[in-house]
Amino acid sequence: MTTSPQETAPPQTAHGSHPQRWLILGVVCLAQLTVLLDNTILNVAIPSLTREMDATTADVQWMMNAYALVQSGLLLTAGNAADRYGRKLLLMSGLAVFGLGSLAAGLSQSPGQLIAARAGMGIGGALLMTTILAVVVQIFDDQERVKAIALWSTVSSLGFAAGPLIGGVMLNHFWWGAIFLINIPVALLGLVAVAALVPESKHKAGDRPDLLGAVLSTIGMTAVVYAIITGPEHGWTSAQVLVSALIGVVVLGLFVLWELRTEHPMLDMHFFRNQKFVGAVAGAILVAFGMTGSLFLLTQHLQFVLGYEPLDAGLRTAPLALTVVALNFTGAGAKLVLKAGTPAAIALGMTLVSAGLAAIALLGGHGYEGMLLGLVVMGAGVALSMPAMANAIMGAIPPEKAGVGAGINGTLAEFGNGLGVAVLGAVLNSRFASLVAVSAASLPAALTAADSAEEKARISDAFASGLETSQLVGAVAVLAGGLVAAALLRRAERAESA
Repeated sequence: MTTSPQETAPPQTAHGSHPQRWLILGVVCLAQLTVLLDNTILNVAIPSLTREMDATTADVQWMMNAYALVQSGLLLTAGNAADRYGRKLLLMSGLAVFGLGSLAAGLSQSPGQLIAARAGMGIGGALLMTTILAVVVQIFDDQERVKAIALWSTVSSLGFAAGPLIGGVMLNHFWWGAIFLINIPVALLGLVAVAALVPESKHKAGDRPDLLGAVLSTIGMTAVVYAIITGPEHGWTSAQVLVSALIGVVVLGLFVLWELRTEHPMLDMHFFRNQKFVGAVAGAILVAFGMTGSLFLLTQHLQFVLGYEPLDAGLRTAPLALTVVALNFTGAGAKLVLKAGTPAAIALGMTLVSAGLAAIALLGGHGYEGMLLGLVVMGAGVALSMPAMANAIMGAIPPEKAGVGAGINGTLAEFGNGLGVAVLGAVLNSRFASLVAVSAASLPAALTAADSAEEKARISDAFASGLETSQLVGAVAVLAGGLVAAALLRRAERAESA
């Protein structure tokens, strides 16, 4: 791995990697797992929070969304700060802020206090999610980085799979605050381990901080994510959503213009002239689009069509994540990238994600067995494509900008997540409304308003048909986008070799 002359790098072995790199990877992945577990555990705790804190539906939504909103808005700024002031310093700061936020959340006495604590945890989460990937890039050489990033991405899937199970066990034995307080010993352990093991690295450039760029990117991203989060609740054409989206687009446009003009930009827009970077960006958005959009539909499918309780439904989505974990721990994704190349790995992975979505749509309508096949195939696709795309993004960015690269990767994932829920949710609602004339805003409300068993059956069949249509739309979008991303990456590699 080459190092900029202005980049302070950690000590290297003879072949370019840090001697304690795998131990350090375990430490930073433990910190990341804490952040990811907290999100999925909170889903299971919603009924307890509603009962014990007298929380309204809006309160619960903001308990969930405050974290995502703050984290999404700060990812780019946090990545830039890590590059400038030190990745180890920002990683330790993120652990401390996340731990203090968890303490405040666990001791909250009202919905407002919990929402504020979750927002504080979002600040810590943004610092952690950007610096973790930047540290991985710094301590591994080019040959081992693909495998390291594959293990890093596995932690996301592990958090998704283990969250509902851990949350269910804890809520059966403790009160809801324990799901936050459990983060504190992990954060303390992480602080000690990071202080002892992780080397400091930063870009020693003498350029001025891009304060205006940081403000514009934070406001713009927060406004866009707010529109995406509140769209399903308020309606995509409501004034609240449209005004927020418009503010976000305008402010992000100003951010781009400023970054092009300023002498020391926070985000170098010339990255987007790199075909390798653009191809990886397109693929990253579409993997997140397919994963989150399909899971949004899948949870409704399991609960509303197949009749599972929320915790049972959450556990039945676990094969997707477990497949990702199994394949990445065996190094299958990294081996494919090294043997066949990044474009081939992305093309194969995205094709499998698309095939899994199609299998869920066509085989999962009447039972879980057909859905299980689709989940496993999707998991295999994610395991092959996600590390390849993260590696392509980070490989297209200079090492001294590793924090910004990690911020871009996280921002793309958030954007793809929101886009998947918005687009596939809109397809579902449109198809459902075209098959049955109901004024209710949800399937449970429509079933409650139905006059007869025959009408209830017709409404349920219409909803199942809407799910199938939206999942197939997602499959086509993921396949087309994956092939385009792979083609762009192939062209970029040919241009580099030429």
